[in-house]
Amino acid sequence: MSEPCTSRELMIYTISRLLKGVRHVAVGQSSPMPAAGAMLLRALNERDGLERLQVSILGSVKHNSFTGGAEELFDCAAQGRLDAFFLGGGQIDGQGNVNLVGTGDYPNNPVRWPGSFGSAYLYFLVPRVILFREEHSLRSLVERVDFVSAPGVTDETVYRRGGPHALLTNAALFSFEREVGRFRLESTHPGYDWRDIRGTTGFAYDNEQCAVTMPSPDEATLALIRGRIREELRECYPQFAGNMPGPG
Repeated sequence: MSEPCTSRELMIYTISRLLKGVRHVAVGQSSPMPAAGAMLLRALNERDGLERLQVSILGSVKHNSFTGGAEELFDCAAQGRLDAFFLGGGQIDGQGNVNLVGTGDYPNNPVRWPGSFGSAYLYFLVPRVILFREEHSLRSLVERVDFVSAPGVTDETVYRRGGPHALLTNAALFSFEREVGRFRLESTHPGYDWRDIRGTTGFAYDNEQCAVTMPSPDEATLALIRGRIREELRECYPQFAGNMPGPG
């Protein structure tokens, strides 16, 4: 029997499940867990004889078909050739708004983050955007973000084919109901229950008393994460891969 599944491995497995059915997923340069989840689904599809998943990781040589960097990524999204992407944020609120700028009143933010870059552009164009935040707390999941870097919902008169699909944290998984502009609690990680999630989430959401525990990977999938996926990650995320449990 191998070591028990870690929280990060559970998140990697959950990401692979959230990506099922997509043909092309892109991952930013600082997103090792989303990258691992995409790699895992690619490996599972190959194992099961399904259509190969194209994984484009910015900054990677081995796992990136782009030669023009972010510019080519944006073109790909505009042409409808990108099915899924990931967005994080210092703050995420109940309408799926993301804040990548900082806390407090702009432009005199006491805390500043890297900035919005192309988040709003991709949020409008990529059909399945998975919001990802390893920290689940009242300071990160807020009632209303201090600055809207990328809006989760827009007026129906605005053309938009992309938007939030789910929100994954180290404690829970939410789906996003676009027709009402709200999150719905789908499951909690082992060791948490709905009361923990309610006490650490700053926004309102549906299915508040959810009693579903997030499923863990089976032994074969866990071995795949600790073997092939761990080794594939070394090329672009060597420190992260080095801290993952190894095979056997």
